Amino acid sequence: MVTVVGEEKASRRVVTHDQVVQAGVEQFLRRSTIDMEDLAAGMAISRATLYRVAGSRDALLDDVLRALTEVMFAESRAARTAAGFDGVVEVSRHFGEQLRSPVLETFLRQEPEAASRVLFTPAGGVNESAVANQLAVFRETGLVDELPPGADVPHLAFLYVRMVGAFLYAEFFTGKKADFDELVPALRSLLTPAN
Repeated sequence: MVTVVGEEKASRRVVTHDQVVQAGVEQFLRRSTIDMEDLAAGMAISRATLYRVAGSRDALLDDVLRALTEVMFAESRAARTAAGFDGVVEVSRHFGEQLRSPVLETFLRQEPEAASRVLFTPAGGVNESAVANQLAVFRETGLVDELPPGADVPHLAFLYVRMVGAFLYAEFFTGKKADFDELVPALRSLLTPAN
């Protein structure tokens, strides 16, 4: 989506959705939140233009968190050294360590309702992105080849993301540090074919 900014033709400039998301990512990393008024001012556009391009604050938060999730998955996948189930768990561990950033912790503690809407509902794209990345991890590690023929791999990726997400995010909401080793047996049960 492209929106023309400015009243006079001489001072017109174009603001794209990608530019708004990038500015949102930068603000989120600095402040652990998105302030639409400050973001519009920082981009030298009106709030109306920002909302036209972004849709809503929740929509922009979704885009920002999805972009950050993509980066965290890419880094986690690049750090993987193992294959199969162990490789899948290695990526998840690395991803979980990145979630412990002060930026995300502050956002989750200060805005739990917004975080819940954006991170945990089907309306948000963060979960969809995480499932797509998890499918890629299953393929890259060779785990897909270890599953029985006809296994519903997309559904397994969805369940895996839900289990890992619930476990990791619970730390922020309960204050109790999550020990990833406690989750591994349940993940193994999900992904190991029954004999």
